[in-house]
Amino acid sequence: MRVPSRSPGQQPGPAVASTAPVRRHPSSPTRRSAPGEPDLAGYRAAVAELLVEVGALADAPSTAARQVLLDQRLREPAIAAVLDATPQGFVGARETLLLEMARYQPNARSSAADLTALVRIYLLSRIDVMWWRDAPTFATDAQVNGSVDLVDLEWLRRRGLLSFRYHEQPASVLRRSLRVVRRRLLPDATPRTGGLMFRRARREVVALLNDIAREFAAATPPATPPLWVTSLARSAEHQHRLRRLGYAEMVPSGHCLGYAADVELAWYGRFGVRDTLAGLLLARQDAGEINVVDEGQAWHLCLAPTARLRLRRAYEAEMGL
Repeated sequence: MRVPSRSPGQQPGPAVASTAPVRRHPSSPTRRSAPGEPDLAGYRAAVAELLVEVGALADAPSTAARQVLLDQRLREPAIAAVLDATPQGFVGARETLLLEMARYQPNARSSAADLTALVRIYLLSRIDVMWWRDAPTFATDAQVNGSVDLVDLEWLRRRGLLSFRYHEQPASVLRRSLRVVRRRLLPDATPRTGGLMFRRARREVVALLNDIAREFAAATPPATPPLWVTSLARSAEHQHRLRRLGYAEMVPSGHCLGYAADVELAWYGRFGVRDTLAGLLLARQDAGEINVVDEGQAWHLCLAPTARLRLRRAYEAEMGL
């Protein structure tokens, strides 16, 4: 088995060329894993069972019992196969999870409302890093801002090429003040999110989010706000910055590889369409196109490698390339 790696990863490289797209059908049955790949349906089912048991041992006096439980359950073939296929390997992934649990402190910023949520977010996000274990990591903010593999969302938005919405983090005291005033006057006009630190994304992720946004618009009443994206590509540097502020950001992360995004879910409850969006996302997961992690207010999505070529071609078609 592999041991934990302290390497920040390779430097971002050029994008890969694509082939002709194949249309995904949301109503398709759950996709079976290809021969030699871990059984992701079995993994998700085993994680769900584990979470029930973790929830029953969530109090402080049960710390020792939780560790015994995790030692046993993480070694089950359905879970161990995925963890062993991550860059850290089984041992590194297990030790990281135990360390995350030991350090866990609930706070209002964290998407992990309790220990059970922390374990869920960590284990399900390991699918992302297993899929993209050979992808280069964006180690610094400068790499994200300067990468030719990422496109500027604002450039696309101004040309009407985005079907989803987002807002950036305010860069000045004046802009932060204006946002506070706007939220006081119109508290539910937009989701309560800090906004994007980096308004940059991989082309395939832009195509995926545009596709989901169009599907969501077609499935909801005309007055429903468009899909709202709360996070995209990040640097490992920024990931650690968020962790220091108390956010439950995992390392390594699909965000730092550029293949993950977070979309707002809770806000759509006031329009009666939260479950509609959740169903669309889970249907894409069943079709093998994305991995989904319920993080409460927002849901984390990661593009599957098998969908990358189709979505790259879709992006090029939308942009007229």
